[in-house]
Amino acid sequence: MHETVLRPAPKPYFSGMNRIPNLLIRQVLLLLLIFGLGWALFSGLLPFLPAFLGAYTLYVLLRQPMFFLAHRWQWHKVLSASVLMLLTLAVIWVPLQFLVQLMQGRLIETVQHSPAWLHNLEVAVHQLESKYGVTVLTPEMLKNLNDWSLTQARSLISATIEGVTTALLAGFILFFMLIQGRQMETQFLNWVPLRPENATDLKRQLNNLVFSNAVGIPLLGLLQGLAALPAYWIAGVENFMLWVALTAITGMLPVLGVALAYVPLSLLLIADGMLIKGIVLFLYGFIVIGSADNVGRMWLQKKLGNTHPLITLFGVILGLKFFGFIGFVFGPILISLFLLLIRIYSKEFGHEGHAAH
Repeated sequence: MHETVLRPAPKPYFSGMNRIPNLLIRQVLLLLLIFGLGWALFSGLLPFLPAFLGAYTLYVLLRQPMFFLAHRWQWHKVLSASVLMLLTLAVIWVPLQFLVQLMQGRLIETVQHSPAWLHNLEVAVHQLESKYGVTVLTPEMLKNLNDWSLTQARSLISATIEGVTTALLAGFILFFMLIQGRQMETQFLNWVPLRPENATDLKRQLNNLVFSNAVGIPLLGLLQGLAALPAYWIAGVENFMLWVALTAITGMLPVLGVALAYVPLSLLLIADGMLIKGIVLFLYGFIVIGSADNVGRMWLQKKLGNTHPLITLFGVILGLKFFGFIGFVFGPILISLFLLLIRIYSKEFGHEGHAAH
């Protein structure tokens, strides 16, 4: 008789060590749900991101005055926040909106009279070409210049309307940030997946980046605007204060910077028949206003933070593309923050971090 050999029943594939724990499955599903909802919320609220960034920038600037009023003088938080927001409105938004309205009116006038101005410019350029035997502008270049100026003027007017909406929303967000500042910062330290000392260092460095850019970049533009003021006034430029404001705004831009203001102004003077004034103004802008940019940048880097010029350059380009006008401040911050996170990661998980553990 043959003996029957009893073989053990095959084990299920996911038995024992091969089975995925239920806790891990629930955790993965919950994380997927969180990330999915988070991405949906982020995508829906992305148009409001410039308003949030603007509110955070103002919060960093008003943080210490808010704590002083609320804790040192024992003012009510709502009263403290309201007073600071009214002061901010008086210092920033009222002059800014006045400037925007002034520029908008001038831009409409520019669009209406641009054919006549371009004709005068073309006549002046042809006179120079015939006198010196060189080709400066072709008809195709003039047509492209006209089309580009009209497009940029319409875009700027549209951006003005969007900017007002963003400013109102930023003020609404800022009010709650000021009232709940301490709780917000505590939650930030609890949520960041870093050791407490590194989380605190991240918050401090981020606030310093925001402060240096929010104060330094506008100051640099203001310095160049003040440097241009006497030249525009002596040259008898019509609406010279508007051109001073344009010089201050373009002074915050990298690479070309104030050249976007004094070069067109010089060409307009030449087109109106004031050749000497146009050439002198161009040389003044290139030598004096450009030097003010270099000196001011070195002083600001020494006083407010040593930000590399390439970080400012690519940061402003990136910030304007993604965030609009507030990108002047947050573009360089994003690049600096990326480098800061790399450094903190090295402290958290590198040799220094392992030694601390």
